[in-house]
Amino acid sequence: MEKCERRNVIFEIKPLIFNIFLLSLPLEINAIEMKQVKLLNTKADVCRPSEYTRDYHIHIIVRQGSTTFSDRRQVHTAGRNDFVIWQMSNTIEDVSYSDDFEADFLLVSSDFLGLYNPEMVWAAKGYIFIKMNPVFSLNDKALECLNGDFLQFRHRLDNEDALFHDDVIGRVLQIFLFDIWDMYSSSIRNMQTDDNSARMFIQFLNLAQEHCLTNRDVAFYASELCITPKYLSQVSQSVSNQPASTWIEYYAAFELVRLLNDQSLTLTEIADRMAFSSNSHFTRYCKRVIGMTPTEYRHKDTDIHL
Repeated sequence: MEKCERRNVIFEIKPLIFNIFLLSLPLEINAIEMKQVKLLNTKADVCRPSEYTRDYHIHIIVRQGSTTFSDRRQVHTAGRNDFVIWQMSNTIEDVSYSDDFEADFLLVSSDFLGLYNPEMVWAAKGYIFIKMNPVFSLNDKALECLNGDFLQFRHRLDNEDALFHDDVIGRVLQIFLFDIWDMYSSSIRNMQTDDNSARMFIQFLNLAQEHCLTNRDVAFYASELCITPKYLSQVSQSVSNQPASTWIEYYAAFELVRLLNDQSLTLTEIADRMAFSSNSHFTRYCKRVIGMTPTEYRHKDTDIHL
């Protein structure tokens, strides 16, 4: 089995990938420098998850013992059968392990995660939930599910000579992400946290998902939450490092691409559904958000897959 090595690779760290086009771009794999996905065991591979926090998103199933770490907000402890996610955008420090600590942990590069992320809406909510709750206690059903995902990763990762190796790993990653979001779904809907800003931000995301098609003004969402636009922007910035307007545009762009992919709709019908006052306004908005006009989008050679 491959031994762990510390890779000196520098990534641009971003809290979220907002560029929808990333999902359609070919992945540039630097095979010599690092692998995009790795599944390791602390004892078998003689390494610890904290060795990889700069280079990968890390997904940990604690098998034995415990680990303690800080994300600069608070100190967290994870024990047997807990699931831990360290996102690259989080600061993970002061990590310690018990003498009997053992864990399986999955490493996924930022590029690979962006390429195969199967769903944008839950990805955004999951990002915030995981940021506030990096440790999640698994019940028997959830543990069995994630164990099955890890077994699939191990089986597929070992078959490096497979013709479509990277695409197959990408599909396994998509199933894994769907399983995580399903596991977190009730907690996300009823987010229990001492951080009032996080609760408000999740409410804002829910509203943005529901109303972004016709309402793209921060003032509308602030009014729905009974706060000022300035305060909403402050909350968004403090929780996600992005202004509220970016999140509204993020969801609106997702809906825009979905509508443009529906060939049964004319461009005028899409503009009407999105409440644009004129086709020229709609065209300028498309150009700014997705980098091309609606007509150019529909005539492009390569489809964007959501």
